[in-house]
Amino acid sequence: MNTQNYTRNTAKECALKIERAVKHREPFRHLVIDRFLPTAMADRCLEDFPHENTNIWDISNDDVEIKMRSKFDSEFDFPGELANVVRILNSSIILKAMAEAIGITKLIPDPYFTGGGLNLMTEGGALDVHIDGNYHDAMRLNRRLNAILFLNPKWKKHMGGEFGLYNKSGTILRKSIEPIMNRLVIFDTHDESYHGIPSPISFDRRSLILYYYTVEPRQHMVISEPHSALWRKKDFTDKKGNKTR
Repeated sequence: MNTQNYTRNTAKECALKIERAVKHREPFRHLVIDRFLPTAMADRCLEDFPHENTNIWDISNDDVEIKMRSKFDSEFDFPGELANVVRILNSSIILKAMAEAIGITKLIPDPYFTGGGLNLMTEGGALDVHIDGNYHDAMRLNRRLNAILFLNPKWKKHMGGEFGLYNKSGTILRKSIEPIMNRLVIFDTHDESYHGIPSPISFDRRSLILYYYTVEPRQHMVISEPHSALWRKKDFTDKKGNKTR
């Protein structure tokens, strides 16, 4: 098999799924795409997903987030098939499809994986309702889109871990998205796109998360200065109690 052609053709197939996806506008723009990757590729990603006891994780355990995030700082750090999926999701083929579907043009991926990468929540994990940081210091760009690929083949409703989308004040849950295997969620990230997983989960929740940027500022910009994630439990400030960095 020609790996290069296979990866390129897979990117084209995935782009078509993005283009044909239902465009949701409430509570903010987002897409939910099931069976995003070829089944065999998704299964290999799950097999290659690092164990919780490996030394690749940056561990958060505080009052707003209990989870692990990979410490990768380049695409070459991702193991096995996950590296190919990162290449696909950061390719111009996918960028163009996301731009057309969501309506945000000239998207740029993050080669530094600042905040992005693999995420793992084990039993008891949670993520408080929040909005994301708005600015990439190294690239001097504005964060505009998030993409989350779920890798949870045995998920059941009682386990929790649904991805919650909230109203523009972060106080009312508007939609829950089940974190099932091979489901991709893409959403418009701005100062009113509150989201989170505030209730503790009872399983190992695996995902790949990537962020995308533009030169153009984000929409619904409540805070114009660079800021980190702002948390509901922190009265909508960052972990240091600040509105800006």
